[in-house]
Amino acid sequence: MLPFISFLFLTALVGLLTWLFTRKENLASESGYFLAGRSLTFPVIAGSLLLTNLSTEQMVGLNGAAYADGLAVMVWEVLAVVALVAMALFFLPRFLRSGIATIPELLEKRFDRDTQLIGNIIFLLAYACILLPIILYTGATGMITILNLDLVLGLSYNATLWLIVWVVGIVGAIYALTGGLKAVAISGTLNAVGLLIAGPMIVYFGLAAVGDGAGALAGWQEVRETNPERFNSIGGSDTSVPFSTVFTGILLLNLFYWCTNQQIIQRTFGASSLAEGQKGVLLTGGLKLLGPIYLVIPGIIAYHMFSGENLQADMAYGRLVSEVMPPALIGFFAAVLLGAILSSFNSALNSTCTLFSLGVYRELLKPDSGDRELIRIGRWFGVVMTLLVMSLAPLLAGTESIFAYLQKMNGIYFIPLFAVILLGFLYPHLSSFAAKVGLIGGVAAVALGYFVPPFSNIASKVHEFHFLGIVFVGLIVLMWLLSIWKPRTGRWEQVDVKAVDMTPWRGAPITSAILIGLVIGIYVYFAL
Repeated sequence: MLPFISFLFLTALVGLLTWLFTRKENLASESGYFLAGRSLTFPVIAGSLLLTNLSTEQMVGLNGAAYADGLAVMVWEVLAVVALVAMALFFLPRFLRSGIATIPELLEKRFDRDTQLIGNIIFLLAYACILLPIILYTGATGMITILNLDLVLGLSYNATLWLIVWVVGIVGAIYALTGGLKAVAISGTLNAVGLLIAGPMIVYFGLAAVGDGAGALAGWQEVRETNPERFNSIGGSDTSVPFSTVFTGILLLNLFYWCTNQQIIQRTFGASSLAEGQKGVLLTGGLKLLGPIYLVIPGIIAYHMFSGENLQADMAYGRLVSEVMPPALIGFFAAVLLGAILSSFNSALNSTCTLFSLGVYRELLKPDSGDRELIRIGRWFGVVMTLLVMSLAPLLAGTESIFAYLQKMNGIYFIPLFAVILLGFLYPHLSSFAAKVGLIGGVAAVALGYFVPPFSNIASKVHEFHFLGIVFVGLIVLMWLLSIWKPRTGRWEQVDVKAVDMTPWRGAPITSAILIGLVIGIYVYFAL
């Protein structure tokens, strides 16, 4: 009973504090609801970025990948730092200078309305069919495993899965649809504090259990000495992340995710200034260096403890928590886990509503719609989207590795969108015709290479991450050639709309250099 009481208390506390912090916010305007009035400071940006990323598809999925492949999967965390440096120094100044609320809005400013509409449709379909269902599914499986909810409720596992998916989906929708981006950012920051406490606790208690009375340090020594092959940062050909893929698909997926993914970077659009945004992004980079501690090491500990039990990889993290966490703290951890689920779900849902209201409804259906109408339509669209993804999420049951599935499916839209945005910034003569071909052709190329013979037979001859790199390079070359064939009229020049103070943070270059140096150092240390 104690775990449930502490779980309910802490969950309610986060909700209460979020309400207290946001109750005076102006949610009747477009900027107030979708961009938090461009008032976010760097601690809130960093906390929200961290928790939006660190949902259960990371906590459950990446630890599951570590259970299968060892320390090499830390590449998803460590390489994120490189992408965040690129975001702070290159992408964020260009985003804030344009005063945009969505990435498709940038596509309209850079190209035309049709390109914006294509970008919106790609994002909406991807969030509805890939991201949101995975967040709910991994969240539900984690909650069920940690709290043994199927046994507590006296239901079958499948029935419990459906129930928890719907409960979490409804609670998340209430947060996102009533409080806007500010509520999402504040709740994410509060939950980030809990995660940074709870994550390392799992490592400590897991190592203490392995040490069997001799302490966590003895447990660490035993895990390292018993499984030395699990602590190599260089992924072998038999892992999901061979080292060569670090420089192709894995790097590209990280760059899109942290630099151009609407769900993640929307809170940076709400920064009060460029300096605050850069501080928040780079602080997130520093925090990501700690990610392997609670997103990879627990999976290795679980392998040491349970590898002989034929345990499914995605069940390893929940099993470890339920085995080693003291009963009095399980409720606290479950509340933190729920906060992580809600933060990612809220952010993705809020971004989805923003994309639809500003990018589809106003641009395509009713150009003269006012702020109140846009917010109302966005909320109703969010309700429909929530019902859809709550129905899809339980159908993912049985997926062999949810993290590998997520990264593979992300490639379908990550690669073409990132190629178009990057080349659009770097090549002022890139035409709207070339951009549209790049978006539609890129999605089609990746999908064909994944699912449709004989294209999939050809693509399967290389690693799927190398395949994504090949598609990316092909799109860059194709769009460049198309822009020569059908050139843009005149050179594109970005206009500063004066949305926020664009004075950069003076400490950004040196901080970025330190972060990159730490990334290299971590890799070298664990490779020796």
